Amino acid sequence: MLIHSAAQLLTLAGPPQRGQHLGSLSIIEDGAVLLEGERIAVVGPSPELLARYPDAPRLDASGKVVMPGFVDPHTHAIWGGDRAVEFELKLEGKTYLEILQSGGGILSTVTATRQASTASLIAQTRARLSQSFRHGTTTIEVKTGYGLDTDTELRMLDALLALHQEGPWEIIPTFLGAHAVAPEYKGDPQGYTDHICKVMLPALAQWWQAHQGEISQPFVDVFCETGAFDLEQSRQILTAAKQLGFPLKVHADEFDNLGGSSLAVSLGAASADHLVTTSAADIQALGRSDTVAVGLPGTPFGLAHQEYTPAKAILEAGGTLALASDLNPGTTWCENLQTTLAIACRYMKLTPAQAIAAATVNSAAALGMQDRLGTLEADKQADLLILDVPDYRHLGYRYGINLVHTVIKKGMTFPIMQELE
Repeated sequence: MLIHSAAQLLTLAGPPQRGQHLGSLSIIEDGAVLLEGERIAVVGPSPELLARYPDAPRLDASGKVVMPGFVDPHTHAIWGGDRAVEFELKLEGKTYLEILQSGGGILSTVTATRQASTASLIAQTRARLSQSFRHGTTTIEVKTGYGLDTDTELRMLDALLALHQEGPWEIIPTFLGAHAVAPEYKGDPQGYTDHICKVMLPALAQWWQAHQGEISQPFVDVFCETGAFDLEQSRQILTAAKQLGFPLKVHADEFDNLGGSSLAVSLGAASADHLVTTSAADIQALGRSDTVAVGLPGTPFGLAHQEYTPAKAILEAGGTLALASDLNPGTTWCENLQTTLAIACRYMKLTPAQAIAAATVNSAAALGMQDRLGTLEADKQADLLILDVPDYRHLGYRYGINLVHTVIKKGMTFPIMQELE
């Protein structure tokens, strides 16, 4: 299929964009892209490609923006129940950590998730994935972490595998048994840390051995934070995971600077995520490394906090900055990554071009998938969006609606906007 006559074709061609290079969209005006099967074959000006491929089926993108599909590299999209009551408590002045310490927060979702059947988890998660896909997210990382016991954590992985095979979305799984201290180990975080390393991670290795080739290898993540896992416990879990051959991610510096970002760098983690209270030394470490700094602006927005990921400092240090939704039931239930970009433009002070690059080529790098996702180049996977706007700046500028006209995933076309009768 030849998609042609795009007002702007955003190729974002090239490697992940570090530092001040963030925002290089490599725009082709009146651009075209030829798809062959699941891959991109050729990208170029419309007159040239229309002449070279006169017999190819065509899709006219006149007056519209064509760009890579969004890659969301940090979500908690699989869970049971909701936390609407806690939202009201937060508005009444309770803090996130106060709610967590009283048995709410993550632990209330753990209870609901443990009680949910696998079929129920699949149904609830499918609805969220569908919304995310409709809003332009073609590849989505999804973490476990609301089970906190081996059985439920593996059931969550089974559910994600089933949803991945169902599609059209592409799921990248992450094991987050270290999301919070399990209620069975209340007051004994070290005991639960040891349990993760000795029981849960070996069980994950067995699960992966049984499902290689069916889904991407899971990442292993840890919530390195006050009230969750301290720096040494985080190091213990991540080191054990690395020894088993798993790639790593780290929740770091959401509320307190414990050194999780530098730990991520030292262990070669694919990304360090949140990064609200990150120190200058940690920012410099990220800037010198290949560990991607992932900002989650929906989270402080959802918590009504004033501090956001220091994007400018990360870019000045030469870091690779990505954006993700952090879709979850407690702090930011939002499947629309376009909203994430809008918040990032306002509160992280990114330009629309920078936000787009952070949510495509750089977010692919946060999953180690920059070689096949995140740009429109020959031989890359054919994951594209057609936006019903004439200029890319409408992303970020507008919010609260869906600008996606059509989603294309692995060469398959999914119309989102239908003409009114």
